[in-house]
Amino acid sequence: MEGRISAEWDTLRKVIVHKPGIEMFFGLLDPHASLYERAFSQNAALKDHDRLVYALRKQFGVKVEYLLENIKKYGERDDKAKKAIVDAAIEKINFVGDSKECENARKELKENIDTYDIDYFLNIIMLMPRMVLRDSKGIEAIHINVTERDPLSNLYFMRDQQAITDKGIFLSRMSKPQRRNEPDLTKMLWKMMKLKIVHESTNPGTFEGGDFMPMKEFALVGMGDRTNRQGVEQMLKHGLGFGEVGIVHQPAHPLIPDNELDPMVNMHLDTYFNVAGSDIVLGSETLLKKADVEVYEKEGSSYTRSKKVISLFDYMKSKGFRIINLSTLEQLSYASNFLCIRDHTILAVNSDNIVKSVLRNIASKARSDKRRYGALFRQAKKEYLEFKRSGQIFPHKKDLYQSGVDICAVDLKDITGGYGGAHCMTAAIERR
Repeated sequence: MEGRISAEWDTLRKVIVHKPGIEMFFGLLDPHASLYERAFSQNAALKDHDRLVYALRKQFGVKVEYLLENIKKYGERDDKAKKAIVDAAIEKINFVGDSKECENARKELKENIDTYDIDYFLNIIMLMPRMVLRDSKGIEAIHINVTERDPLSNLYFMRDQQAITDKGIFLSRMSKPQRRNEPDLTKMLWKMMKLKIVHESTNPGTFEGGDFMPMKEFALVGMGDRTNRQGVEQMLKHGLGFGEVGIVHQPAHPLIPDNELDPMVNMHLDTYFNVAGSDIVLGSETLLKKADVEVYEKEGSSYTRSKKVISLFDYMKSKGFRIINLSTLEQLSYASNFLCIRDHTILAVNSDNIVKSVLRNIASKARSDKRRYGALFRQAKKEYLEFKRSGQIFPHKKDLYQSGVDICAVDLKDITGGYGGAHCMTAAIERR
């Protein structure tokens, strides 16, 4: 059933993606401020995205649909859907400056609603422009200054704007202001598709979909920099029907000083842990052993917390899962951010094409702040030299092949520069 998922290893049938557009250009003007990991080529990133979609469609027969194309399709054939798009755009655009000119601009926009196409209004929602209008002497001498306000440069990470649970769609409230408006667009599509939305995260709660992992009999929900305690409480109250839920505390990276932590290196649960099948998971053992899990059990219509706290490593072992370890450099190179297609079959990032870019980025950080990133860089460099010697780096790992996992590796060298891999870039809405 679309809009409900109970296990990450059930066969993937349908995903929604977003191929980046002009908003990525604005994001690349300042990658760090846009929450990107590093600078990268936009043209190459778009080719990477096409490769991801091609593999899903042609190799695995997954139905792949595009976010904006779907919204546009509904808007063109349904007046109510078009009104929702137009109203959202009018709410997002901001006219400031000369009061008379602002009034005229708003009036002209509303009078020409039927003249503009739907792409026009979608661009407003994506870029959220502020129009500064200032009158001057002379006929039609109007100065205009257009500013983009937090354009949705991370929208292509379609996992995060919602979680698809066993009950339905749980809408996110993003932690960072750069991403706060993204769920407005995905919510619009889910409503047009008539999928069940069980809850919309509300302030002061924050929640992001990369922190959710359905495991059939239980579920995991990450808590830390992106998903806070209030967001977790809303998820437990409204979003889940699983018999048990493990709340995973985002671990501090042991190679970064405690007083200068960098939560971006493992911002979501799926950046250091993922599921390859009904009995096998992959993750950084270093982080899994440091990640505390609060266990909640279903009692009637609510959850009760168990007194025990256990590491994520031990928790998964207790559930009968085999754990394949990822090194520090593999984890930083998006090895855990693969997409499970079906039980024991994954679509993975080709990490060996990314490690050099990731290592250069860590080296740059270490040069700027040796105390904070020096130990992380030394470990990553040591592992890189070992990979060159052994020829084994994710997904080309002997223990992964021996575990019976089939792997399709896709080159996503540039697009991962935005800080995410195949799992982050896909909103899985149907598994069977």
